[in-house]
Amino acid sequence: MKIKVYEKQDVWFSNGGSNIKILDELTHELLHFFNGFSSWESSVIRTSDLTVSEAHAIEILGEYGQMNMKSLAQKLGVTTGTTTVTVDRLEKKDYAKRESTREDRRIYLISLTDKGLKAYAEHHRYHLTLTEQIQTVLTGEEAAQLQAILNKINSEIF
Repeated sequence: MKIKVYEKQDVWFSNGGSNIKILDELTHELLHFFNGFSSWESSVIRTSDLTVSEAHAIEILGEYGQMNMKSLAQKLGVTTGTTTVTVDRLEKKDYAKRESTREDRRIYLISLTDKGLKAYAEHHRYHLTLTEQIQTVLTGEEAAQLQAILNKINSEIF
């Protein structure tokens, strides 16, 4: 990305004319939101015996159901090695189980146990509560715009 520098408030990127001041402000707001969300999530997790990575794995398994290690790793955005360690811990805590497939005994499918399903439901309720709080400060139109923007970011970047 080439930058043509004038004065700080007038710096324009060659990627279509994005103003750096707007980018700085957007970056600040995104970081503020991310830090707030991370703190909120950590406070929710502290009430359980789960780590954040374990809770994320439970969220994925709760939302999508049984899947193999590779698929879970892809959805989590981490390596299969990291996912294996997380699933090992979830198994020891009785939140998840893995079963080999009939077609290929080398492939394991991971799913939530009853305890894991309860943890998913409880954690999902916390997320719904946060989403409701966010909606209270938005108009209906703003909420729809936020959903559309997040959908676009998620589908095109993540």
